[in-house]
Amino acid sequence: MVGESPKGEFAARILKKKSKKARWKDRYYKRRMLHLDVKADPLEGAPQARAIVLEKVGIESKQPNSAIRKAVRVQLIKNGKQVTAFLPGDGALNFVDEHDEVIVAGIGGARGRAFGDLPGVRWKVVKVNGVSLEALLSGKREKPIR
Repeated sequence: MVGESPKGEFAARILKKKSKKARWKDRYYKRRMLHLDVKADPLEGAPQARAIVLEKVGIESKQPNSAIRKAVRVQLIKNGKQVTAFLPGDGALNFVDEHDEVIVAGIGGARGRAFGDLPGVRWKVVKVNGVSLEALLSGKREKPIR
């Protein structure tokens, strides 16, 4: 380190310290560092989770659409939290009963938020009692009784 003054090294250290402190003003950095999105996520960062169906519900779609979207209220097995999960497909409600074990996944909204005209619904049902909901709807498989 020939030719470098200790004064310059000291100034660089102060500058680094200041810019590190200033990063905390950035709200995205702060949320990422404090893991706030993972803490608020009922699935705790996992892509899918097992759950038990508590009740079937109908959700009114947001304006300008007018429909009652079929959904289920489920309780996650891993932490006991309750979420509402959408049932995609025509007649999917007929294949899901109370106390069934389902697998829920994110519905695909921006940044893990609600999707389309479904207010407050962030999850969708993927499997029912270990059988894909898609296979049940197309008639390829029958739902096992557990």
